[in-house]
Amino acid sequence: MNHSAVVLLGIGLVVVVAALTAAGAGKLARLAGADYPAALTRAGAVFAGTLTLAAVITATLTAVL
Repeated sequence: MNHSAVVLLGIGLVVVVAALTAAGAGKLARLAGADYPAALTRAGAVFAGTLTLAAVITATLTAVL
């Protein structure tokens, strides 16, 4: 497996984890009584936050290694 395939698989894994995290946050918001727009807003914020965290971790590891 070449380097590009590993990078693409890693990116795909991060996006899937972010989507699952966002879905969980949206479901928890709905169970807490939030309406659909508020739950979608929370899910979107969690999705963006998860991707941002992954980017920061990647940048930090790249700088250290």
